[in-house]
Amino acid sequence: MGEATRSDSAWFAVQTWPRYEKKAAAELERKAVEVFLPLTTEKHKWSDRTRRVELPLFPSYLFVNIRETLESRVPVLRTNGVTNFVGVRGIGTPIPEIQVESVRTLLSRGISFRSHPYLSVGQRVRILSGSLRGVEGVLTDKVDDDPTLVVSIQIIQRSVAIRLRGYQIEAA
Repeated sequence: MGEATRSDSAWFAVQTWPRYEKKAAAELERKAVEVFLPLTTEKHKWSDRTRRVELPLFPSYLFVNIRETLESRVPVLRTNGVTNFVGVRGIGTPIPEIQVESVRTLLSRGISFRSHPYLSVGQRVRILSGSLRGVEGVLTDKVDDDPTLVVSIQIIQRSVAIRLRGYQIEAA
């Protein structure tokens, strides 16, 4: 399968078996499919040790950048652990690139965030300055007396939240 260029491809959410995201992502990469599996590091403590583990930010989901054709979907669906594309009639709904890139930016900058329930109401905003300039999301009511930006991947109804104290924002 040839590589898709940004202009003729789109991001899609793919649902996986529980706790199978990393294996499915590795197999998709072997098939030359562009994959984005957002991971977060957590400290887990067992009776005899403490260790940092990388866990999927959105359990049972990963993202693929493919052409919007049946021929591009088939290798993804034939991947061990992949159950379906998320969206209309199981063929998937393209995800706006800004949503995927906003999550990628949060992870790459090492910004402190936490999972947040998906919100379908509220105003969309964009951060104007600082290391998160250009990140878009939904401004929610104050959480712990701090304005909060929720970056959402709408198709899978999953979100992450960051505190906005010190950032300039504008309506998106």
